[in-house]
This record gives sequence, structure tokens and C-alpha cells, in this order.
Amino acid sequence: MGTAAAALLVVGMATTACSPAQQASQTAAGAAANTGPLPFQLPAQSVLRSSGHKVFAHYFTPYPVSLDNKDAAGDYYTRNYLSPTGESGKHAAYGGLLRDRPIGRAPISGNWQLEDMKTEVRRAAAAGLDGFTVDLLSVSSSSPNWARVKLLIQAAEQVDPGFKIVLMPDMNGLANVDAATLAAAVASVAKSPAVYHLADKRLVVSPFKAEGRTAAWWSSWMTIMRDKYGIEVALVPCFLNFGSNASAFAPISYGFSNWGNRNPAANASLAANITKAHQLGKKWMQPVSVQDERPNQGKYDEAGNTENLRVTWNAAINGADWVQIPTWNDYSEGAQLSPSAKHGWTYLDLSSYYLTRLKTGKYPTITKDVVYVTHRVQPAAAKPTFAETKLMTLRSGSTPARDQVEVLTMLTAAATVTATIGGTAHTYSAPAGLHVQTFPLKAGTNSVSVTRNGTVTAKVTSPFTVTAKPQVQDEQYYGVTSGR
Repeated sequence: MGTAAAALLVVGMATTACSPAQQASQTAAGAAANTGPLPFQLPAQSVLRSSGHKVFAHYFTPYPVSLDNKDAAGDYYTRNYLSPTGESGKHAAYGGLLRDRPIGRAPISGNWQLEDMKTEVRRAAAAGLDGFTVDLLSVSSSSPNWARVKLLIQAAEQVDPGFKIVLMPDMNGLANVDAATLAAAVASVAKSPAVYHLADKRLVVSPFKAEGRTAAWWSSWMTIMRDKYGIEVALVPCFLNFGSNASAFAPISYGFSNWGNRNPAANASLAANITKAHQLGKKWMQPVSVQDERPNQGKYDEAGNTENLRVTWNAAINGADWVQIPTWNDYSEGAQLSPSAKHGWTYLDLSSYYLTRLKTGKYPTITKDVVYVTHRVQPAAAKPTFAETKLMTLRSGSTPARDQVEVLTMLTAAATVTATIGGTAHTYSAPAGLHVQTFPLKAGTNSVSVTRNGTVTAKVTSPFTVTAKPQVQDEQYYGVTSGR
């Protein structure tokens, strides 16, 4: 994974533009000089964090920055998770466990696992996120996943105690753990200044697949937390099925969330969940998602380039109290927001744009031209050359698969855009503000340039070549940006 590939980023959407009002707020010329990678300047961290709207990304402990402190060219991710024959052929049927990985790094000295956690905290905080919801897959002292939970909390304490860790017991992984054991584990880390508490000192706990236990079970668990450990809990259950469980959980819950879907069709009507939560007097934590491909499960969703990300962000902006982005780093689901080898910073950069609107009530002013490009590296129906016996199929109810390159521009003023897609040039006029244009996917390379008054103001070439004969099936959208 070269550094150029790791840094590149992409973003797309159906041919759409911001409203005139949005464009007007974004394109005020002459804003303070912007020398950073974003097309806008984020508000001060103090401004973002003062908002009652909180944005968390779901941290999945099996996939930290590094698993063995080796160079990316030969580390565990490369040898065993990305390779179709890795882990002694364990994942050969589906061409390898993963299709993407964290941005690689050289070996580092000292407590490298803690330093990697600090890196992730810094990246998320710099993007405007309030914290992580950390998946508690295990609470066993011998589990590396529990050790990583504690390391993540320690990293937040040392880097930025204002960056909050929300404890999220995973009721798949903890299906056989009793209430007393879970209470003891949660209590053991709950007093950290980095663990999220409300202003009234209640500990926020947001169990994944909360319906894996009854509301009565959770009520008894909260009683243990209060009576044995002196900890009052603000429960924010994250359901797989919100509608069927909301009423039963309402008496014991501070707020609600659900894990959500990963394609535009399934996310077309999200206002009903927000309305129902508010009618029950509860906060709503909206899932905002990038995409989803699961080689080992044989499923993927059609995200429509960045359309799904923007659809779910818009739902959050239109009424949600909090946001959870599933996920920060679950590479086995292809749902990662974190900077990665195949996505670069694309989806994190875009999320900074939308979270500013959620938190401040207005989009940030665009202060320089930046272009994002997203595309697959194969047609959706392409067959791999590696002998996979378990191919991914489109999830039932998903948006239909499509083969498109999307060009998302954020411009200070109208400009001419030239998109060369697989050797074919397409030229169009893009307005000020955020605009998206789509083109048919073709084999070859993709590049985009922005020109205004005879001067090129932004350009990017994707390092990811599109082929009709991929080695392994890969249904994710890759991303590149001219900003990084």
C-alpha cells in the first residue's frame, strides 16, 4: 500500500447540487487562507464540543492500526487478512478476510499499541468527532479485545480527555456473560475522565443488540451498577430492530439508536425512527454509514458511491440528537470511516463537513477548491481470477448494483471540471458549493481536474486501476481527493 494510495480519497453522489442557500453560505470569497487538506476550515474544537449534538464513531477492537508492529508491506494485515491464502488458507473460499486495512506505518518503539490508539484518537478528534463508542466484545482479563478497550480509554485520557469513550457492550460477544460480571467490568473503567458521562454524572452505556437481553435484564443490571458500584446509568440501547423493542425499553432508557442499513434504498425513510424516539421522550442517536461489504458472509450493499453516507447524514441533520457512525474500523464489514489504504481520508473528510452542519446549524464556508472521486476497481458483476467459491451477492432490499464513477466537487466559485474516466474525457461546468456528477465506470484509470479562468485549481488521479478481471471480488468504493 503506497503512501499516495493511502492518502487519496473519493466522494460521490447522484447528480445533485447544494441548494442556493447552502451554496451562498459556503462560497463567501476571501475567507481566511486555508492551507489544510479540507476545502473548508472546521470551527474551533471548543465550538463543536459545546453543541448538544454529539457524534461518535464505533470502534471495533479486532482491527487496530497494527496487529504486530511491522511494516505494512509484510505485516499481519498484508500476510494474513488481505492475502487470499492468508492464515493457512482459512479465508480462501472468499478471497481473503479483508479488502482494506488501516494506513500502514513503520515499526515504532515503546508501547506501540498505546501509541496507535493515541493516533486514532487524534485523527478522530481532529475531524470533529466527540468520541468513540467502543465495542465490548469481551470483558475477560485474558482477552486482547478487552485489553484494547482499556488502552483506548488510556489513550483518550493522555491525548484529549474531552474526547469521550462510550461503552458499548456487544450482546453477541457477551451473550453468555451474566449481569454481575458485566457490571464489574463496566465499573472497572467507568470512572475514567475519558469515559462519557452526562452533565448529571450518569454513565452513558449503549449496548449493541440490546434486545439480546430483555428490558427487565437491563433494569436489573442497572440496579447492580447503582447499588454495588454507586454508578447511575443513562442507557442508550442500540437495537437491530428498534420498532419492535422501543416501547419495552422506554421506561429504562435515556435514548435510543439502531445499527441501521448501508444502502440508500433502505435509508430512504429514516425520519420515522427519530419521530418515534422523540414521542417517547428519548434522545435519538442516528446511525450514519459509509458502505458495507462482507466477503466472509457473502453479502454487500450498494452504497451508491457516497450517496449512502450523505443520505444518512442528512437524516441526522434533520432531527437526530446524536450520531453514531458504524464503524470507525470494522474492516471485515467494509464499513470503516477511519483513514485507510483504499479510502484515504475521503469519508472522514466528508463527515467533517456534515457534522459541522449538525453541530452549528450551518455548513462551513468553502475556502478552496477540492475534488473527491469514488469508484470501484471492478464492475459489480465481475468475476475474480482467484478461485473463490463464496462470492458476495447483493443484500436483499438493497439499492440495485451500479457501475459508476462519482466526482464530488466543493468549489469556491463556478468552474470547469474535466473528468477522464477510463481514457474518455468528460467536461462540464460545476457550480459553487457542493456538487456531484456521475459517469459510467470503465476499465483503466480515473482523473479529474478543476479549471477556473485558465488556471487549474484542483486535480487528482486515482492510483486504483479499474479492471474487468480482478484478482478477488471487491465491491467497496475506493476514494481519492485532491486535498491530500
